[in-house]
Amino acid sequence: MVRAADETPLEGIGIADHCNVAERESAAAMRNLHGFNLDLTYERRRQAIERVRETTSIPVYDAVEMDYDPRDEAAIEAFLAEADFDYSLGSVHAVAGKNVQVPSLFDELSAEELNAVVDEYFETLVSLIESELFDIAAHVDLVERTPPLRGRATTDHYRRVARAFANSRTVPELNAGRALTDAEIVHPEPEFSRTLREFDVPITVGTDSHRPAEIGDRAAFLEEFLAESELELVEPVALRE
Repeated sequence: MVRAADETPLEGIGIADHCNVAERESAAAMRNLHGFNLDLTYERRRQAIERVRETTSIPVYDAVEMDYDPRDEAAIEAFLAEADFDYSLGSVHAVAGKNVQVPSLFDELSAEELNAVVDEYFETLVSLIESELFDIAAHVDLVERTPPLRGRATTDHYRRVARAFANSRTVPELNAGRALTDAEIVHPEPEFSRTLREFDVPITVGTDSHRPAEIGDRAAFLEEFLAESELELVEPVALRE
């Protein structure tokens, strides 16, 4: 991953594995299935990152992407204080125990029920921002990836989130994780981006790459996208301190 990033115009690369510290059964099952257990392995990974730093010229940041649920704030805060990452991302992946990226979980729901899922997603996102536990909020309209949920967010949702960002140290992420797929999804979507600009909310960028081959194309996309946008780009607060 670092070698791939070093071949791009990127000024640095953050290694931000997923982590979930919730003890509820459904969260523990997801954690075990996908290996979201950086709280158990971050010290070994940090040693590996330190070795890699000695062999490359590009800065390598030791980071984390935490699953957020308001019920876990105390556990998240304790872990982040203990681990002392270079920066942290928070993300909402699940609503009412359902991963919002899995379309089949929502195929049988009524329009009213789907709208309620989207409402709860953005309610949880606002809680994430207001907690100020994280430097970055990742892929802030993740529900747009999922056909049954896509297009159900409203201007009211976006304005409430933008207002929360305007009053928080946490910044949203311009995420290219699905930008080069057939869906051509960029987070945040255009209306959401316009609302963030309306509230003078700056943004940071992330390729959301899970494989080395993805980094170069996504970095090039972000560079071109930013050149054509009016978004204000900033580093996460932790990297400015």
